[in-house]
Amino acid sequence: MIMTAPASMTLNGTVKSYRWQWQGQPITITYDIVGSGSPVLLLPALSTVSNRNEMAALATGLAPYYEVFAIDWPGFGDSDRLRLDYQPALYQQFLQDFVTAQFNEPIAVVAAGHGAGYAAALQDVCSKLVLVAPTWRGPLAVMGAPAGVRSGLRELVRSPLIGQALYSINTQPAFLKWMYRRHVFVNEERLTPDYLAQRHRSTQQPGGRYAPAAFVTGWLDPVQTRAEFLALVDRLSIPIMVMVAEQAPPSSKAEMEAIAALPHVQTARLPGTLGMAEEYGEAIAAAMLPFLQAANG
Repeated sequence: MIMTAPASMTLNGTVKSYRWQWQGQPITITYDIVGSGSPVLLLPALSTVSNRNEMAALATGLAPYYEVFAIDWPGFGDSDRLRLDYQPALYQQFLQDFVTAQFNEPIAVVAAGHGAGYAAALQDVCSKLVLVAPTWRGPLAVMGAPAGVRSGLRELVRSPLIGQALYSINTQPAFLKWMYRRHVFVNEERLTPDYLAQRHRSTQQPGGRYAPAAFVTGWLDPVQTRAEFLALVDRLSIPIMVMVAEQAPPSSKAEMEAIAALPHVQTARLPGTLGMAEEYGEAIAAAMLPFLQAANG
């Protein structure tokens, strides 16, 4: 039987900070280290509530075998949430710089959701890549909102007063519960008042709205078409595994299955939807361990 992870798990590792600069602006990135062994980097999915603790159950499953690093992306979680122009180039450069600074040799990377598109650019410093419920389009793009509408909404959320009010409405526990039930978790019993309150608190840091606004409106989409995304993955010469979420929304699942159809990609299909990395983290860890432990070549 596949078990879901308990709600509100935390990494309980060694919390560290990485000082980085983007266009002359210093940014502090928060990350955790747990376990020992060869390093594995965990990249949480981007979302309004993106937080490295979403990877806690997965890290627990990997920690007996690996030294696990889990990050909060710039603008999310406990990392600095500055009023920047959040865009793919920022995240691509951050990820390249972080991996180069922290590790002396290529490492295994596990990327959830939108992290997949950014991780796929790490060929020179990545030894193996696992994509967990990978996505490449933000929610409004998936819904078919025109680029002009999405751009206008992004600027509105970035504006004073009105922007903060809109962000507050869309991060209230009731709205978060609706979002989780719609496409994040399979098991609604996880959505306790305590869990939702915890996720709400994680959104309320000063400057919290800027990066989520970019994600929701598609400004963090690493590519613009499925063909581009598949080409990004297909050009990699390293071993790749994709975890397909069996209960994912049809449009998102179709993107996962398209990756799974690539000839050199290993595939596992497990229960879950877009939040499967959090909800079924230990089962996902067990499914990927043989892939991570196999010799390359």
